[in-house]
Amino acid sequence: MKNDRTYLIFSILGGLVLLFIIAPLLSIFLSTSFKDVSDTIKDSEVTESIWLTIFISMVGTILFALGSIPLAYLISRKQFFLKRFFIAVINLPIVIPHSAAGIALLSVLSRNTLAGKFAGQLGFEFVSSPAGIMLAMSFVSIPYLITSAIDGFNAVPVKLERAAMNLGASPWRAFFTIALPLAWRPILSGLILMWARGMSEFGAVIIIAYHPITTPVLIWERFNTFGLQYAKPVSLLFICICLAFFIVFRLLTKRNTDARG
Repeated sequence: MKNDRTYLIFSILGGLVLLFIIAPLLSIFLSTSFKDVSDTIKDSEVTESIWLTIFISMVGTILFALGSIPLAYLISRKQFFLKRFFIAVINLPIVIPHSAAGIALLSVLSRNTLAGKFAGQLGFEFVSSPAGIMLAMSFVSIPYLITSAIDGFNAVPVKLERAAMNLGASPWRAFFTIALPLAWRPILSGLILMWARGMSEFGAVIIIAYHPITTPVLIWERFNTFGLQYAKPVSLLFICICLAFFIVFRLLTKRNTDARG
């Protein structure tokens, strides 16, 4: 009887949290007409911003994965001075205001900085460019990939790699044939989370590059210029895209229980 009462209380409290999450999403679905959504899909400015947002976030995720996954492996396998401090620094972009993150990036990437001048010599700029948007997206989302990859490598027994190296495998081969294949699920989760988080970034992106316009910036612009009714269809469309990515994420990372059984 006491257990039933406990479960009832927990169900009520949990239900309130679920309601808090579901109610705004359900409200925007119910208050936006199909015609508005259809017109929004036909709007070239919206579709171009969506494809731009998806593509730039994807490129940033792929490029930074080349360094983030090896970094996560080193952090997982090696003990070194100030290790916890470095882990805290890696996760810092999650907790700082993203507008502040944009200002910090701008102080490094603006035209009069060393990086900005170097980019200018190569014929491009970070400010108001896809390259700047990619860096802004990656800066705020990269902790998700590194943290997931660290967790994945931590779950791989070190003795398996040592056994392989005792049999003659190089550390390089042990990484690619043992550690990486066994940690692929958390790494894939981190890649998808980084990609999705990058797509939704607003604060850092708008500081670095108002144009070319990404979808979160377009939503803000339409709300600020035309009001709620004009911003809702774009918001609903982008929410559906994010939801689709979440479903793909769940399917790709779902454990194959039949195979394990």
